Amino acid sequence: MKVWGKALLLCALNGVLPAQLSAVEVILDGHLTQGSLIRGTVPAGAKVWFNDKPLAVSAQGHVVFGIGRDATLNHQLTVEHHGEQRQIPLSFSARQYDIQRITGVEQKYVEPPQEVRARIARDNKRVREVRQTFTDKTLFLSAPLQPSEGRISGVYGSQRVFNGQPRNPHFGLDIAAPVGAPVLAPWDGKVLMAEDLYFSGLTLIIDHGMGVTSTFMHLHRFHATVGDTVKAGTIVAEVGATGRVTGPHLDWRINWFQERLDPQLLLPASDRPEPRRIPLN
Repeated sequence: MKVWGKALLLCALNGVLPAQLSAVEVILDGHLTQGSLIRGTVPAGAKVWFNDKPLAVSAQGHVVFGIGRDATLNHQLTVEHHGEQRQIPLSFSARQYDIQRITGVEQKYVEPPQEVRARIARDNKRVREVRQTFTDKTLFLSAPLQPSEGRISGVYGSQRVFNGQPRNPHFGLDIAAPVGAPVLAPWDGKVLMAEDLYFSGLTLIIDHGMGVTSTFMHLHRFHATVGDTVKAGTIVAEVGATGRVTGPHLDWRINWFQERLDPQLLLPASDRPEPRRIPLN
């Protein structure tokens, strides 16, 4: 009898349900679509690659990865356990994105003057460095809290046209709310950045572990500082209208390292699919 078969029989004799046998399967939780964060569980001690890139595996067998707005659709997960490898092809679906036309933006945020371009470059470099942070925490496993209440005024992936001029797509979820409205931590985490940036205004970034971060932009005031450990639901900032905006709102973003992902796909109201279970035996 194979090793996995012996384990299955032993657990059955001990009254353990098959659903509990995480050691014999890979579980993937999330929408297999562009812009999605995928959280997975593999046998403890396994090695995992996503498109030949090694992934960190927690002591409990948790892994996480994501693909961006315009990523190709065919990918591969490779799991090695007990010296044997299993290739798991993953097919993601393509998405259609809206075009959002925004007028009334200050021209200095549409065509920044020469004297601020060095600052913008420094801002971008700083954010990239922060988002490259890795810790072995796994604080992102549950559904996140929506960090602010209000009307959804902008969605992930939409092509932005400012004052008639096409610009980069939007990579967050915009929630319209009054200045001073509370901004909550969506998961437990640690504050990595609390700075004033040119385009995004007062900006807060929280680390949730294994490359997963939340970013909150256009804030009015910080309620947390760099190095603070925060719990889900803690007020970490206030909604504002700083940076490139036409009115007060929160721009909430989720990243896996440098991959920009869609926060809305993680919320309970997103009609998330059942986790995909892939046997390894």
